[in-house]
Amino acid sequence: MEDVLDLYAQPYDSRFPVVCVDESPYQLVEEVRQPSLARPGTPQRYDYQYQRNGTCNLFMFFEPRNGWRHVEVTARRTKRDFAQCMRMLVDSYYPEAEVIRLVVDNLNTHTPAALYEAFPRLKPTAFCNAWSFTIRPNMVAGSTWSRSNSPCSQASA
Repeated sequence: MEDVLDLYAQPYDSRFPVVCVDESPYQLVEEVRQPSLARPGTPQRYDYQYQRNGTCNLFMFFEPRNGWRHVEVTARRTKRDFAQCMRMLVDSYYPEAEVIRLVVDNLNTHTPAALYEAFPRLKPTAFCNAWSFTIRPNMVAGSTWSRSNSPCSQASA
């Protein structure tokens, strides 16, 4: 917990941006019936029935100090998808950064090991030195660590 708070307290340095990473599964649905048109005194009405059209995964990135946000949509949530998103951060959004300091959840896909698995041909040490991982805890000394207490919580807002 102290690692995360210390990271948030540091002054902004564009060579070492702090980027919060979160992800969320999302169900894709389609209306079965068209909504009824609104009439004077009656709002437009939607039927509760829907057709499920699969799922996707939303990788959300947020740099609290700059207010920068990005959502990357993938078909699923795998280590390879996470690694591709990390590579996108380096190549497209932070090519000048010395180290991207990530604040991530404690998920099995949010690890440096995902980078080693996805990019075995690259020199793992040099490639993985582009990131510094800080794990955001789920529980804090007797109380739940609420995402609303974190600058990263704004990423999902």
